[in-house]
Amino acid sequence: MPSIFETATTSSAIPITFATKASWPAIRDSLPALERQFADANGYAAKPGAVLILPSAEGRIAQVLFGLEDDTARHRDPFRAGSLPGLLPAGTYRFANGPHDARLAALGFALGSYRFTRYRKGDAPEVRLVPPDDVDAAELTRMVEAATLARDLINTPSNDMGPAELEAAAKQLAGRHAAQFNSIVGDELTRQNFPLIHAVGMASPRAPRLIEIVWGDASHPKVTLVGKGVCFDTGGLDLKPSSSMLLMKKDMGGAANVLALAQMVMDAGLKVRLRVLIAAVENAVAGNAFRPLDVFRSRKGITVEIGNTDAEGRLILADALALADEETPELLIDMGTLTGAARVALGPDLPPFYTRDEALAADVARCAMAEHDPLWRMPLWAPYDSWLDSKVATINNAPSGGFAGSITCALFLQRFVEHARSWLHLDIFAWTPSAKPGRPEGGECQGARALYKLLSERYG
Repeated sequence: MPSIFETATTSSAIPITFATKASWPAIRDSLPALERQFADANGYAAKPGAVLILPSAEGRIAQVLFGLEDDTARHRDPFRAGSLPGLLPAGTYRFANGPHDARLAALGFALGSYRFTRYRKGDAPEVRLVPPDDVDAAELTRMVEAATLARDLINTPSNDMGPAELEAAAKQLAGRHAAQFNSIVGDELTRQNFPLIHAVGMASPRAPRLIEIVWGDASHPKVTLVGKGVCFDTGGLDLKPSSSMLLMKKDMGGAANVLALAQMVMDAGLKVRLRVLIAAVENAVAGNAFRPLDVFRSRKGITVEIGNTDAEGRLILADALALADEETPELLIDMGTLTGAARVALGPDLPPFYTRDEALAADVARCAMAEHDPLWRMPLWAPYDSWLDSKVATINNAPSGGFAGSITCALFLQRFVEHARSWLHLDIFAWTPSAKPGRPEGGECQGARALYKLLSERYG
């Protein structure tokens, strides 16, 4: 996707005037007579999201009016301007006055211009924006390009986005930033002691793999990102109903978001030793599929009883986390589309995160709020850890009962992290079920911008 930002200020850019119900009377009175008459004739009242294109006497666009929430509104969407790219004709625009947050409004505008065009041509007009003064267009472009990468990967259907294609996308990203790249594929996973990744992916004709990117100065603090890359999830032998499979192309959303975050980190040149680990598999059904009550010895040596083959994401993350933890990183972050319980608790727009590091938790919450990339802390509630007990193995991957599913998943993963100085786990949805300003329906970049802000503050 080409950059939405027109970096050179141009006097021909069409002004966008933001108005609230409170500010609208004064703005209306300041309009030239022809534009004021046109606004009155259309009954414009500056309702949030309401747009009106005002003509000039020559028949051109004089300016655009766009409604925002009042300062006293219970909720103000800083991405409200993200609906404009779908409402405006082709052209270059600028903000004539300040929205509530000019930086987030410009970011929302750019994110709202996204279209997935791999299989059909985009029908939206080309709309560009002159960034507001004091807004770092390069930084916003970095975020938009990363979001585009994540969205494109998630939106691509599984027939064109299997483990090999996900590996190719990671390899391309590594090459762009002169990073080291490695991949362990198929039966080599068992030889190199990644039994859980192999077990989940062995029933598919598309071989499972562990993808690795390493970038940055080895003397810098070690930051490791781990992503769940289940390119399609049938549920395995604990088969999902057909309705639950409809969105399973997005089950590699954790990997997509980890790659988006890695792209921002490398493009910004943050002072970290970055390591990216992606477990890429397809959870398929075949005669050699792993079964309920099978027991596998994980990379860490913990034996795992399979309570449910549809709880496969935590299995592949466990082996990858164990590998990451062996290096004792300063910060270890994993992301995955893991539990429906997280959606039941917090909905699709608010992913939970887990950590025992209080300072890290406070920083994550603050950065998420500042970036309008919402995250909500959930507890690693120790009394529930006993729910993972197995009668025949160290641990069960899917406790019976159905309570606190996102928490027990986090507690399961915590068993595989011992040496990292800080660990952060995100249980994301990676999908926007219905379009919102700046967030078209489809694959979504969730949590990556918040984490990028955190890493920029710590290692910029």
